[in-house]
Amino acid sequence: MPDLTSRTELPGALVAQPDAITPGRARSAPPLRREGPAKLTGTAMYADDLVFPGAWFGATIRSTDAHARLVSIELDPAFDWSGVVVVTAADIPGDNIVSSIKSDQPILVPVGGRIQHHAEALVLIAALDRATLRAARRALRVTTEALPAVFDPLSSEHVFAAYELATGDPDRAFAAADFILEGEYRVGHQEQLYIENNAMIAIPSDDGGVTVHGSLQCPYYVHTALKRGLAMDDRQARVVQAETGGGFGGKEEYPSMIALHAALLAGKARRPVRMIYDRHEDLAATTKRHPAIVRHRTGVTHDGRLVAQDIEVVMDGGAYCTLTPVVLSRGAIHAGGPYRCPNVRIRARATRTNTPPNGAFRGFGAPQTEFAAETHLNRIAEALQLSPLEIRRRNVYQVGDTTPTGQVLSASVAGEEVLERAAEAGEFERLRVRHHRQRASRLGSGTIPGSPLRTER
Repeated sequence: MPDLTSRTELPGALVAQPDAITPGRARSAPPLRREGPAKLTGTAMYADDLVFPGAWFGATIRSTDAHARLVSIELDPAFDWSGVVVVTAADIPGDNIVSSIKSDQPILVPVGGRIQHHAEALVLIAALDRATLRAARRALRVTTEALPAVFDPLSSEHVFAAYELATGDPDRAFAAADFILEGEYRVGHQEQLYIENNAMIAIPSDDGGVTVHGSLQCPYYVHTALKRGLAMDDRQARVVQAETGGGFGGKEEYPSMIALHAALLAGKARRPVRMIYDRHEDLAATTKRHPAIVRHRTGVTHDGRLVAQDIEVVMDGGAYCTLTPVVLSRGAIHAGGPYRCPNVRIRARATRTNTPPNGAFRGFGAPQTEFAAETHLNRIAEALQLSPLEIRRRNVYQVGDTTPTGQVLSASVAGEEVLERAAEAGEFERLRVRHHRQRASRLGSGTIPGSPLRTER
């Protein structure tokens, strides 16, 4: 049977010396985590583990339209609403705004207002038990008037942010290049998929304030949002970060929304309210990594040295701005990859679509543009019949190089060191030779009888 893995020897116990390069292995002695023992023994308390006597369960009634006008919210008169609290935009004591970079996202869509995305929050309800909560959902009717929706970021005319970086003379450099390659690369939504869903518990206080306990990354974001949306001062709005079961950026700005919802329900009910999302709601309503369309036009010399780059980046911000300007700026700054090029033009913009807002995710825009840069460089290497490793060796940043932002890399860059260590640890050259040999000896017609599918040799 052929060897289908990259393993060079049989698996077994491995002892790695500190600072040693070991194929396929991480460092042998990571630092200990302070919270490790509590999490390992099960004594760590996450938001859903916290108990507050008399707490009610909260829920959000969401839009099923991508773009619409909210015409009315009706409560079934045949249902007993005495055991249910209902909150609409009319009940918000402060600004109906989720505090962020731009003041464009409402806490709840008001009657007569515009719904900008599927799963947008319209009404909040709370009840003593889940059965009553489910019944109340069925007894509440929302009427909307559908409007045309925009889903393509390229066709959207609403721009959240735009940046342009330029150095050298790309047009002249393209004219002198030995070889020019163009390409378009697309990256879709990506869910952070933290193990613990978004969760918040709000407890009203006698001074008219509120304390929220929740799973979050940025307590001061939440504190600012509570003060503005609930018209509270610094002391009335209190935020306690519980153990957070993963975030990766997904609990950076969105917890402000769920904290406001829980606090509004708690304030009207005058008792604690738990807002604990299930996985389906968390996936549908919360922020994701920004989808991106990245177009490259690159000029190189015959030996694979970059001489000109023209890069266009378009990111899909979703319905509201959130942290999009910061994400886009990081993406634009890193769009050329970790490679020197004397003539660069980078144009980046983020537009609005009628989809749930996108926000923070590890890398903040760089993974999208770096993916495009690395894929495009691989295509250049293939066209010039160079090794992907060799073309990177010829172009990777070194001390003294200048980036498209004008930054001179005067300190340690470590690009060459990282490249060589990665190639060694991953056994790149050996595997590349083996894969090339296997492709050359591959047999078969490439057809499947009775099927239109075909694979090329």
